Amino acid sequence: MTHTPGSGRVEQAARIAATPWYRQLYVQVLVAIVIGIVLGWQWPDLATDMEPIGTTFITVMKMLIGPIVFLTIIGGIAGVADLKKVGRTGVKALAYFQVGTLVALLTGLVAINLVRLGDGVHADPSTLKASGDAGQYISQGEHQHWWEFLTGIVPNSFFGPFVEGNILQVIFLAVIFGIAIKMVGKTGEPIIAALGRLTEVVFKVVSFIMKAAPLGAFGAMSYAIGKFGLSTLTSLGSLIVLFYVTSALFVVLVLGALLGLYVRLNIFQLFRYFKEEFWLILGTSTAEPALPGLMRKLQFMGAERSTVGLVVPTGYSFNLDGAAIYLSLATLYIAQATDTSLSVGQQLGLLAVMLLTSKGAAGVAGGGFIALTATLSTVGSVPAAGIMLIFGIDKFMSECRALVNFFGNAVATLVVAKWENGLDLERARSVLAGKAEEPPLTAEAEAEAAGPAVASPAVRTAEVAP
Repeated sequence: MTHTPGSGRVEQAARIAATPWYRQLYVQVLVAIVIGIVLGWQWPDLATDMEPIGTTFITVMKMLIGPIVFLTIIGGIAGVADLKKVGRTGVKALAYFQVGTLVALLTGLVAINLVRLGDGVHADPSTLKASGDAGQYISQGEHQHWWEFLTGIVPNSFFGPFVEGNILQVIFLAVIFGIAIKMVGKTGEPIIAALGRLTEVVFKVVSFIMKAAPLGAFGAMSYAIGKFGLSTLTSLGSLIVLFYVTSALFVVLVLGALLGLYVRLNIFQLFRYFKEEFWLILGTSTAEPALPGLMRKLQFMGAERSTVGLVVPTGYSFNLDGAAIYLSLATLYIAQATDTSLSVGQQLGLLAVMLLTSKGAAGVAGGGFIALTATLSTVGSVPAAGIMLIFGIDKFMSECRALVNFFGNAVATLVVAKWENGLDLERARSVLAGKAEEPPLTAEAEAEAAGPAVASPAVRTAEVAP
């Protein structure tokens, strides 16, 4: 059977256009979120029993993140003709990540200094008892030093990072292996081809799992509302509102301005383009399930595979704008609430520490709290037990953190791609304007359209000529 170039893509676009609205994944996820909220509100006991549904979906997705990151980074390196470009792209990405993190930290710092929500709380740190998960996070954070993300990036064994879910160590292994495979020349070509086929298989597995995304969103949202209740939102509602407003302003004004002025793309069109991932993240409170869709859609927009394969997985550990805003805002709120006075110099010192601690717990369960405790323990002037003041509402802030992290990495990849002359801008504008069919969130249709040949060891994408 012959495969006519482009025929599969046309058929795929027709299938997408003909898909009824009720079969579109983002609609199903949105409906599942609404049902979960209603269940948690009206029948909280039953809703809390839904927790295994949400946690199982997230666990399965996290199980695949390590292999996805490993394979796509190797594919990204292997897809570059000159290794110097790999190093140049990596350096530019890391430089952008640090500047972006600093701006996000400053944004949170300015917001909580302008709206001093902690004043008047007068919490006594000696009366704050850490228990359960919070106590575990505090213990981990107190024993974590600011430099551990550097020393901890080297794994004890090859398979350890995949078992433990340590994405920083997976990135380290992938970069080493990718460079080595590239440097051995023709000897590495069969390995690159094999990894390309393995990547296709992994994304086929992802396509299977994504069919259960509505169930995962339902379980996670039901449990959150049933466990903590809508009343939890009112007790520290002002802090939640401040975090959401600050995050929204950061995305629209800071990221939007950067995207508009440098890349010449519209941030609101980008929101619409990633609507499926938006609802998925909102329902599951984590950005991991949206990783495959982010990479696929960025490549579909016209960003080079090699750039996407390097920047996106690395950004998931190093470019956490939402976590940075949360970290600075929460630290200053705790200081205000416990009547801990911090000078401008001390607050700037906190920023220096946060630039490092914000990377230290990336990809670890409770990473936000661990990084927060590590920051407070390193500085020593703000009581670490103060995180108990915000522990109850953290679940309702995690969605916003994940969403900002997601869009921060989308913008970062487009910026670095433009910086490296690896972005088809005309193609990107056409896609964002809706003139080209969006690729499906799952990998199933695109695998069929791509045909039997392995075009690249990087992630397969639905490529449509501009």
